[in-house]
Amino acid sequence: MGKVIAIANQKGGVGKTTTAINLGAALAQQDMWTLVIDCDPQANTTGGLGFPRDPARRSIYHGLMHDAAFKDLILTSAVEGLHLIPSEKNLVGASVELVDQPEREQVLRKKLSDVRGQFNFVLLDCPPALDLLTLNALVAADSVIVPVQCEYFALEGVTELIDTLVRIRRTLNPHLAVEGILLTMYDERTNLSQQVRDDLRDFFGDQVFSTVIPRNVRLAEAPSFGKPVALYDKDCKGATSYVELAKEVIHHDQKSAGARA
Repeated sequence: MGKVIAIANQKGGVGKTTTAINLGAALAQQDMWTLVIDCDPQANTTGGLGFPRDPARRSIYHGLMHDAAFKDLILTSAVEGLHLIPSEKNLVGASVELVDQPEREQVLRKKLSDVRGQFNFVLLDCPPALDLLTLNALVAADSVIVPVQCEYFALEGVTELIDTLVRIRRTLNPHLAVEGILLTMYDERTNLSQQVRDDLRDFFGDQVFSTVIPRNVRLAEAPSFGKPVALYDKDCKGATSYVELAKEVIHHDQKSAGARA
């Protein structure tokens, strides 16, 4: 049974989509069969994996709202072992349409049950809001990666999200864990980045990933070419950082599997 990891933060611009694309590619390159599900109506993960907008293509919207089987929505990316369920602009209506559905928070979890066994990891790229789409992702997930930009209000934003996760754990998903807090857009030359890193590690301890994702031009350029950075420039700092992150995630999974055994 594949591990389902939501990539979530209610703040925009913190690196959720960049992480979904590049962690997915790095996991696949570590021989982990990986599925990325684009849960954001902006569909940036879809475009960043090389699939331009196509109104004729079926997406996660059809899976959630029109009973299309998830197995029929899966696309194969340019990275061997990496697959995608795409998004589209119509998904923005799902937050409204889901309101009237019975067990509306459970729709994604139930749909995922048919395909998660085919993959080692399933990554859910969440929209930058705590809406019904994000709630569905958090209920479906085993754990959450929280990307945090190295900026002044970072600690405050993470604390709010952790509070939300605690409430979801109490009511809807008792097994939801924090996979890790991921520092993104880290600039080792600035005192601010170092201060944010130290504050988060002091406050959250080993819940913060050892790997940090640097500010990196090649990492920022790659989505405009529809490629993960591993295909665009595999030797740049951004690419090597996501490989290290993938190894941490795999290690976490192996450790928790050993604890369950």
